[in-house]
Amino acid sequence: MNIGIDATCWWNNRGFGRFTRELLTALFELDTNHHYTLFTDQPIPVVSRFNNVSIIHVNASRPTTEAAVADSNRSPFDMLRLYRAVARERLDLMYFPAVYSWFPAPLRLPTVVTLHDAIAEHYPKLIFASWRSRFFWAVKVKLAIWNSDRILTVSAAAKQEIVDYIGARADIIDVASEAPNPLFRKTTDHAFIAAARARAGLPEKAPTIVYVGGLAPHKNLHGLLDGFERANSHGHAQNVHMALVGDFEGAGFLSNYSSLWKRVEANEELRDRVHFTGYISDEDLVALYSSATAVAMPSYSEGFGLPAIEAMSCATPVLSSNLGSLPEVVGDAGLYFDPFDVDAIAQSIIEIVENTDLRETLSANALARAPQFTWRRSAELALAHLERLCES
Repeated sequence: MNIGIDATCWWNNRGFGRFTRELLTALFELDTNHHYTLFTDQPIPVVSRFNNVSIIHVNASRPTTEAAVADSNRSPFDMLRLYRAVARERLDLMYFPAVYSWFPAPLRLPTVVTLHDAIAEHYPKLIFASWRSRFFWAVKVKLAIWNSDRILTVSAAAKQEIVDYIGARADIIDVASEAPNPLFRKTTDHAFIAAARARAGLPEKAPTIVYVGGLAPHKNLHGLLDGFERANSHGHAQNVHMALVGDFEGAGFLSNYSSLWKRVEANEELRDRVHFTGYISDEDLVALYSSATAVAMPSYSEGFGLPAIEAMSCATPVLSSNLGSLPEVVGDAGLYFDPFDVDAIAQSIIEIVENTDLRETLSANALARAPQFTWRRSAELALAHLERLCES
C-alpha cells in the first residue's frame, strides 16, 4: 500500500505530537512492503533515513502547530492546499494521527482519523476559554468523523468516551495504545539525577511527587494541591516536595498556571515545596521519574496517560485517579483515588510517602507491567487496522 499520512502535527509539543512522532517512526521501522507519503508544512529531516518514506511539503501561511490551537484558526486556503496535495497522489489510504490537525481528504480515499479522547466533549468548560473555540472544535471533530471510514483511539476507556460523548459508533472504532519511548528506563546515576533536579529547581535529596503534563483544569491540579495541603495539615508529608512539570501556557486551551501559582505563593507551607518547572527534556524527565517517590495522575479523564507509563518504566509508583483510561494503563502499579474526593487524594499521598513496603511493591509491579506497552506493538496494531480497511 501507499499510505498517506498527515504529518503537520509532528512538531506539536503536546501529546498529539509525541504520539505522531513515536507511532510513525515505529511504523516506518516495521518490515513491510508499504510506502508512506507524508504531507507536512514544516521540514521533518529525521525521516530521511527511511527508504519507505517520501515527503510532500505543502506551503502554508502559518504552520499547523501554530494555527490549529483552540484560540486560533487555520486558513481555509492552507487546508485546500493540503487537500489538493493529497488528491494529486496515488494513495491507497489516508491516515490522520490526530484530529487536532485534520483537514478534508478526498471522499474516494479510505480514511482513518485518530481521536485520542473525548475530554473536550466530556468537560468542555474545563478545556475551552470561549464558546467560539468550543464550537469550531466540535465542527472539526464532526467533519473529521464524517470524512473518515474508521476511527483509531488509544485505550478502551477512550473508545467508550468517544461513543458516549461524541456519538461515534463503537463498531468503527479501533484501539492501538501508546507506549513509553525506550529512553525511559530507571537510572541510578546520582550525578545525573542531582544535575537534572537542580535544573528543575528541586532539592537534591527531598522526597518528591512529580506531575507531568499540561496545567489544564481537567488535570485536577487544584485537587492535587488540596490533597497535599490536607496531608500536611494532618502532620504528614511535611518534608515532601511536589514538582509540576509542563508548559505554563495551554496552546490556546485553558491553563490553570496563574491560579495555581498564586495559590502556592500565598501559602507559606506550599511556597517552598511546590515547584513549577516548565517544560523539561526527556533526559531530565528520566532523572525526575527515577528519583521520585511517585508520579501523580489526578485527572478527571485521560485518553491514555503517557506520563504514567513513562514513570512506570523508571520503576516509579503512580498516584492515580480511578477514572478514564488510567486504571487500564496503570494496573497494579498504582494507588487509586477518586479525583473528586480531597480526603482520598490526601490519604493516598500519606500512604505512598509513609508505607515503604507498598512503594517497593508498586515499584516492582511498575517495572513488570511497563514492557507490555511498546511503540512497535502499537504500530503493528495500527497497521493491522489500516490494512483491514483497505482489504474490506
